[in-house]
Amino acid sequence: MLPSISKRIPVALWIWYRGGIFRGFQRQPEGPTVQSALEEALRSVGVPATLMPSGRTDRGVHARMQVVSVRLEAGDSAESLEKRLPPRLPPGLGLCGVRRPTSFHAQWSACGKEYRYRFQLGGAVTPEWAPYALDVSAEPLLQARAVTPERLAALLRSAEGTRDFIAFHEKSSPRKPRTLESATLHALGGGLYEARLRGDGFARYQIRYLMGSALKVAAGLLPEEAWLAALETGQAMEGFKAPAHGLVLWEVRYPPQVDPFTAGERLHPPGLPLEPPFHIG
Repeated sequence: MLPSISKRIPVALWIWYRGGIFRGFQRQPEGPTVQSALEEALRSVGVPATLMPSGRTDRGVHARMQVVSVRLEAGDSAESLEKRLPPRLPPGLGLCGVRRPTSFHAQWSACGKEYRYRFQLGGAVTPEWAPYALDVSAEPLLQARAVTPERLAALLRSAEGTRDFIAFHEKSSPRKPRTLESATLHALGGGLYEARLRGDGFARYQIRYLMGSALKVAAGLLPEEAWLAALETGQAMEGFKAPAHGLVLWEVRYPPQVDPFTAGERLHPPGLPLEPPFHIG
């Protein structure tokens, strides 16, 4: 008989993955998914666990930091799992660490997240970044219109604040106030840029609709008035959902008293590949 849940040890896993390899995070009949791959690897090392992630990324979205709650049998340990698991993970999915926190839940303990969206505004996308960045000039819905970083940065800044982002997310997500703490634009060199969006939580497709719509307004294909009305009143606009391959779940934040990971680990994650989409220049 399996031990009862009360006798199991809660641990937090920090994993990373390249989303183009998977059909999203959540397990589904047609795989592969991150969840199914991770659960299979855990079973192979004697951990028949059901995962509880901080959230579920969609097909094609990458993660530099995804956090998952798992329970181990009483005789197991975080240190042992951290050694046993990496060799069993498939290409494109990796482990940065396993920690044993106290009073922790990967989803409900989270107090915020940061996403980053990469895109090329000028010149050609380099081969190493091509799978991980939107080429704005080649996006049909933007009609090869020029987008200036100054214009785009101003539009993103105007989205900061606490509001109902209903015009920018799927109706399947709960409608409620959400806080976009910051939305900033950063040049990575060679015409490559990234938008960094940090908030207390995001609805499904919210980042992709925000980015796609901001790009469309910056390209002069939609009036700024429509963008502002969508932000302030929730009025629908004819934006578009930016492609998933440019998006990375960069960080999941927890209150200091329950955070399983140190500031040093967050700055320099152990075991994280240094090439795109995790490289920051």
